[in-house]
Amino acid sequence: MAVNGGRGRGGRRPTLEEVAARAGVGRGTVSRVINGSPRVSDATRAAVEAAVAELGYVPNTAARALAANRTDSIALVVPEPETRFFAEPYFSDMLRGVGAELSDTEMQLLLIFAGGDRERRRLAQYLAAHRVDGVLLVSVHADDPLPDLVAQLEIPAVISGPRSAAETLTSVDSDNYGGARSAVEHLLKRGRRRIAHITGRTDVYGAQRRVDGYRDALRDAGLTVDELLIEPGDFTEEGGRRGMTRLLERAPDVDAVFAASDVTAAGARQVLRERGRRIPDDVALVGYDDSAIARHMDPPLTSVRQPIEEMGRAMIDLLLTEIADRRPPGPHGLERRHAVLATELVVRTSS
Repeated sequence: MAVNGGRGRGGRRPTLEEVAARAGVGRGTVSRVINGSPRVSDATRAAVEAAVAELGYVPNTAARALAANRTDSIALVVPEPETRFFAEPYFSDMLRGVGAELSDTEMQLLLIFAGGDRERRRLAQYLAAHRVDGVLLVSVHADDPLPDLVAQLEIPAVISGPRSAAETLTSVDSDNYGGARSAVEHLLKRGRRRIAHITGRTDVYGAQRRVDGYRDALRDAGLTVDELLIEPGDFTEEGGRRGMTRLLERAPDVDAVFAASDVTAAGARQVLRERGRRIPDDVALVGYDDSAIARHMDPPLTSVRQPIEEMGRAMIDLLLTEIADRRPPGPHGLERRHAVLATELVVRTSS
């Protein structure tokens, strides 16, 4: 089969009509095949694809997007500093899931950081110009104005983790409450009774739900929740070091720690070792995310696995549905959907 680099006779590009004639179908059928419509038989799809290959036809995606008032691009917006994005496995796993789900489409992915006021202003201008078809919002805090801005602009959007129980955007999350409960219940079954919790950022709804799961697991076991054993954190390694130091000062008899992330658990582990506490003999340790950090830690870290890649894929599925419908969720648009994916406790030596 000859390859002509997308040029027909005389060096010109073959047209959609020529592809249709070669395949023996109508122009609309060729368009449906190129756009991935399922409303085409396998035989017809094969004939069109063969004609496309023989003629070297290259779809004019820019013209098609313009005609449909589309940009064929999606923005993945992270309202965090770039340093945190590249330091925490959560973000890379999320990005991998998003990219994998987009690989079979013609959509382009734009990664946008909006950790400062100047970046947020520039992002607002960019979105107001409708330069993307949809937005994915990852790691959004409760007081972040970005989701409301996106809603006002009526841009299809999906948020990773709702801001509250009354989230107005379509969202995808893991079962933070159930994951935390399973971690604490595991520690209780191992005979631990002075179980501390180093939280995530308390302005993140998912972190709040993990605290709720921690509290309820203790209460259901007949234990009183000791507020001195709850230390605010921020999902970072430094937050884990700082939190563990404060906990040991207030409660030197602590015999287990549930950290809101594997990165936080790594910081807590450093302090425990510096203070001569053996893991798990003296203090059992459990993290959250089941990242590579958990598997490579010494000792290997028990951790709550949340399906981060699958969350990224689910976000894309929901966003593409909204884009295809051309209506954002709302009273007169699509029904808001809130997907919650199951978590799993992965038990290792640290507990």
